Amino acid sequence: MVEQETTEQKNAGQNNLLEVSGIETSYGLSRVLFGISLNIAQGEMVSLMGRNGMGKTTTVRSIMGLTRASAGSIRFAGQEIRDLPAYRVAKLGIGLVPEGRQVFPNLTARENLVATSANRNGAPDPWTLEKVLALFPRLAERAGSMANLLSGGEQQMLAIGRALMTNPRLLILDEATEGLAPLIRDEIWCCLQNLRAAGQSILLIDKNVEALTRIADRHTIIERGRVVWSGTSADLAGSADIQHRYLGV
Repeated sequence: MVEQETTEQKNAGQNNLLEVSGIETSYGLSRVLFGISLNIAQGEMVSLMGRNGMGKTTTVRSIMGLTRASAGSIRFAGQEIRDLPAYRVAKLGIGLVPEGRQVFPNLTARENLVATSANRNGAPDPWTLEKVLALFPRLAERAGSMANLLSGGEQQMLAIGRALMTNPRLLILDEATEGLAPLIRDEIWCCLQNLRAAGQSILLIDKNVEALTRIADRHTIIERGRVVWSGTSADLAGSADIQHRYLGV
């Protein structure tokens, strides 16, 4: 049962870029999601939070069409996408930075970025190779290096840049800073804050509550495949009980 629901969610409607309503997803006979709902408005940054194994990545996979939801609705820019294959979801304008980065190891950093370059939705000021390298100066220095020789932090920057090169209307990051050194994490948070300020819509999974409440607009917490809490950054920052109950180790 959801403990708190914001006015924005209650009034979800035509302004939402993404609307996920009551989706259920299984792996074989094992049900993982039990009626997950969340929404993201144009230009919003929303986090999806919860302990490991609670269904966050499965929610992302369901949105992307990588693991099909068996019930519920997933609407993007007003279009139902629940039954679309992943490549069509991506073409509509959803860019994914997957958990574990999954860069193309046998391509250079530059080739990884160029390989995904597209502006299918006609962005007036599209992302280009030059813009991504300016956003991540470390990548500019390593542009000619094979992706498998980059550090973990550089690979994460590359994965974000690769997603941006598709000029997504919605950017999804699964475990945005997991396993990264503190200085690299700070660079990633700064990058995401700049993207949000520029109007990029973002769905973000991460475990850093302090950073998330600093830069995100709203948060949805899931527990065992169900939404158990949703609210604003101020709501979450001021609720130590919620943090301890659903996010503490």
